[in-house]
Amino acid sequence: MKLSRRALLKAASAAAAVAASAGFAAGQQAPSSQPAPTGLAPGCSPALPAAFAGLKPLGSRVVPISSEEFWGRIVLAQRLMNDAKPPFAALYVTAGTSLYYFTGIRWWPSERLLALVVPRRGDPLMVCPAFEEQRLREVLRWPLEILTWQEDENPYQRVVEGLEKRSQRSGRIAIEETTRYDFFDGLRKVSRGFDLAAGDSVTAGCRSQKTQHELELMRLSCEATLSVYRAVFASLAPGMTQFDVSNLLRAGFSRMELQGDALTLVGKWAAQPHGTRQSQHIREGEIVLIDGGTAVEGYRSDVTRCFVLGKPSAELQRAFSIVRQAQDAALLAACPNKSCGSVDDAARAVIASSGFGPGYKFFIHRVGHGIGLDEHEQPYLVRGNRTLLLPGMTFSNEPGIYLPGQYGLRLEDDMFITEFGAAQLLTPAFSPSLENPVGIFPPPEIPPS
Repeated sequence: MKLSRRALLKAASAAAAVAASAGFAAGQQAPSSQPAPTGLAPGCSPALPAAFAGLKPLGSRVVPISSEEFWGRIVLAQRLMNDAKPPFAALYVTAGTSLYYFTGIRWWPSERLLALVVPRRGDPLMVCPAFEEQRLREVLRWPLEILTWQEDENPYQRVVEGLEKRSQRSGRIAIEETTRYDFFDGLRKVSRGFDLAAGDSVTAGCRSQKTQHELELMRLSCEATLSVYRAVFASLAPGMTQFDVSNLLRAGFSRMELQGDALTLVGKWAAQPHGTRQSQHIREGEIVLIDGGTAVEGYRSDVTRCFVLGKPSAELQRAFSIVRQAQDAALLAACPNKSCGSVDDAARAVIASSGFGPGYKFFIHRVGHGIGLDEHEQPYLVRGNRTLLLPGMTFSNEPGIYLPGQYGLRLEDDMFITEFGAAQLLTPAFSPSLENPVGIFPPPEIPPS
């Protein structure tokens, strides 16, 4: 018996989905235009189609980052500070993903300074408001000196005092690249013998090359994203809006006990890569573009798939084929010790030589960005970037073709740089087609007991 494309997607969703919690999140509505499902699978919320029943939590497949791993990152930062020319005296990190990267601490970035200070030698310290000390101690992964400040005191003076206690009275302080200006300027005003400098070589130097554990967390994030996409694509119907699709996406990630969402663009509006406020309705024969992801232990996925209800036109099928070839070219070009810009060059050449050039005329953005704890992070795969690719670096691979007023078509997968040869995918596989955008990926291997 030959299965229909929709039946194949639904079967794949039930068979291969990983991860989940039940029902829509509080305050969400069931898709307003979606026809009632013909039958609900066991364990599926009445608000959700049957394709969502296979989504389950990742459970024991997720191995959290250990305290030893976090401490190893501190040690790596100290080595990079020491190797810099001239060396850095310390690293200054305020609330954000870099704070989490080095300590495992997630802290709301208020106007009050909370900072990690890592000297080139010796133990790190933290500076925090006095009334927050107990809350901070509750989340420490290991014993750490905490210098507190009262509301009428200068918190930046505590940073300098902590360094002086560690025999650091001069030199360069590496400033984490996302530090707010007021947190930078406050330290500058009291730093006296210190010079403040961009700390990218330390922070990005640590974060850009992922360990095997980090790569595995990103693989799980990508797999979970495609599992939810599969359930969503199997449930689309003419007349649904982008808001209906967003509700389904959030509900799917919720069933996996994850938080995630995606941008949904339909038809001619997909030619605007970052979206529009215009109301959109799914129609047969038009592109439905979904771009988003989730995070596992903080490690992000960023995946884009394009789908067409009904039979895609020859023009859309050709565009899909060209963009897929561009993805292949980017993957093959992403080799260690090649420049970031060369990857963009390789993908852009495929699209331009197929009649969608020159330059940025129809492929209107770079081919990729770094990804990890942030969805977009250093380095970037953009023309002219001479940064060298190194093993363990992770990127999106997302060429596209955009014809204003007609359609946009982007395909995005995540990849990592290997020690030798072409990059490898973190997503389970590239998109097979516009009619089968997710495909069927095999269930995870179960290690022997």
